[in-house]
Amino acid sequence: MLNISNLSKIQGGETLYSKVNFQIYPGEKVGLVGPNGTGKTTLFRMIIGEDKNYEGQISFSDKLRMAYFSQNVGEMKGATALEVVLSGDEKVKELQSQLSEFEIQLCDPDLDPDKMNEILMKMGDVQTEFEKRGGYDLESRAEEVLTGLGIDPSDHRKNIEEFSGGWKMRIALARVLVIKPDLIIMDEPTNYLDMETILWLEEWLKNYEGAIFMTTHDRHFMNNICKKTVEVAHKQVTVYSGDYDFYEKERNLRREQLISESKRQADSIAKDEEFIAKFKARASHAAQVQSRIKKLEKIDRVYVPPEEESISFTFPTPPRGGDDVIVVKDLKKIWNKPDGSEHLVFEGLDLMVKRQECLAVVGVNGAGKSTLLKTICGDTEPTAGSVSIGPSIKVGYFSQFSFDVLKPENTVLDEVQSSLPEASEGYLRNLLAAFLFRGDDVKKKVRHLSGGEKSRLILAVLLSQNNNLLVLDEPTNHLDIQSREVLLNALKSFEGTILFVSHDRHFLNELTRKVIEVDKSKVTLYPGNYQYYIDKKTMQA
Repeated sequence: MLNISNLSKIQGGETLYSKVNFQIYPGEKVGLVGPNGTGKTTLFRMIIGEDKNYEGQISFSDKLRMAYFSQNVGEMKGATALEVVLSGDEKVKELQSQLSEFEIQLCDPDLDPDKMNEILMKMGDVQTEFEKRGGYDLESRAEEVLTGLGIDPSDHRKNIEEFSGGWKMRIALARVLVIKPDLIIMDEPTNYLDMETILWLEEWLKNYEGAIFMTTHDRHFMNNICKKTVEVAHKQVTVYSGDYDFYEKERNLRREQLISESKRQADSIAKDEEFIAKFKARASHAAQVQSRIKKLEKIDRVYVPPEEESISFTFPTPPRGGDDVIVVKDLKKIWNKPDGSEHLVFEGLDLMVKRQECLAVVGVNGAGKSTLLKTICGDTEPTAGSVSIGPSIKVGYFSQFSFDVLKPENTVLDEVQSSLPEASEGYLRNLLAAFLFRGDDVKKKVRHLSGGEKSRLILAVLLSQNNNLLVLDEPTNHLDIQSREVLLNALKSFEGTILFVSHDRHFLNELTRKVIEVDKSKVTLYPGNYQYYIDKKTMQA
């Protein structure tokens, strides 16, 4: 269906990858993985024809119907959400227009019978194509997908300008899904989706009969959908015939085998070189020496790619705080809407968080998870009730708006110096190096950093401040899978208390010990891990 042959790409004077070969067959669901900056999005852009500056061949049938979802949704205006979704299939619109034109022509009372038969034959062909493309139930499918992606039916006919950027992404995703093409290419489809929507999308994609080629930082999502993995790393593209977990194990196994093979080869080469050095001056061994020299010249050296750079961090041991870390009594929060009405976020919350507990805050987008964290951290005043933080507790808070506190003209080093003024430059450079800011990277201005780099910079400061309570609102956003894994391991070894929001199920499964659910103005505590919470919700349902 899609064939990549001898593909090479040079970008900014550097080779991204060379002589790439792989195929995607009808109905295959394929995950694309690799460190940030290795060219995953560039590969997508070449496949869809946005980037034609490459060597090699990308081939597929003229009849292949392909759709692409990216984080850059483009300009959306002058239409309702439903109209934007319906506009995704230009061919269906064209066929619909043709059918309308035929119907107008058939209404002519003076129409010649032969001409009528000709129109009816053409109309039959167009109707067949229209039906094949799902034209007759397009609107009902569009409404079903929009609802599945969390957009209430009452909002389907709202103007697109009334939606925020995150909701526009959902609408753009719906526009891709509703087409039902032969191949969907997806770049980070789960970004900014809540858990309920991620689960709906996962189920939809699992049941989808077409092929999928996607990248995501959610390993659980990829494992449940993709049965083949394509890795971009070290200027090479490698195919693995399994899900992400299989890829991870197989990649490590292949690397170990490659290291062993390289060592055997190096030992053999060393022996030949030793023989040459020892006997090159002896005429009696001249033929043997020349034979080994020629052998070394022809040998294909085994190349072992360097280890991927990853965050390397161990928490400083925080000071021991009191046993009662957070005490919440009869907490209530109301937001005042622009129209003067009130929105009750939650009320009647009583909560005691003990030392070294790890609690996940869950709920759909807009339920009030971030508001709860803000209220606990003192970023917003409660409407009623109280929040008390233990007297010996030092809070480190990572919010969705942490990027806003960064100063665009500061360098990376300036930022950490302003937060850790007493630390030496050597300590700060080592800290930044642990979070992949090495060499001249520390001189980079904040305004030039990617989302992932900004997240790493904020976490570098937050995790080194000897906080014994961490309040983290989506700390994994913008981090790749490897960085998420290292952050997870660091948090698992943290000796303080953690309160966090995340939509990453792997993160939730590994870290959570208790769950706080915010739903329909109520806050409910589940005294078990994330699986315990899921089981309870399933029983309730």
